Amino acid sequence: MAVSTHAVRIAAISAEPLDLDAHLRAVDDAHMGAVTTFVGRVRDHDPDAATAVVALEYSAHPDAEATLSQLAAAAIGSTGALVAVSHRVGTLQVGDAAVVIAVASAHRAEAFEVCRTLIETIKTDLPVWKRQVEADGTATWLGLGG
Repeated sequence: MAVSTHAVRIAAISAEPLDLDAHLRAVDDAHMGAVTTFVGRVRDHDPDAATAVVALEYSAHPDAEATLSQLAAAAIGSTGALVAVSHRVGTLQVGDAAVVIAVASAHRAEAFEVCRTLIETIKTDLPVWKRQVEADGTATWLGLGG
């Protein structure tokens, strides 16, 4: 897990299960009055799927971790927030966490805004691709923004 001591405390692409508590510990700071989290999980359905979704298979570009760190820093901007963020790769089952974000800031509005900005830019700009596997064996590749 990539760890830093500046405002982006964790920015990691991981084949291991993601640990929300580790992300919360990374942004723990007595100066921060608000902490928000986001956990993106594999769900059992998709509007474009003909049958139930049974798994997602994520793969990442070798530069994805550096890109994730840059996206986190951009989301922080001048807010003074602290961020810990990870994205999982490999085969994930329904219910598994694919993305974990923890944001600490002095005030709740900043924490919510940084967290929302970060997940939205992850969805559009992080070079991670997913293969969605359905119960009938159908598999669909989705790229950036998918």
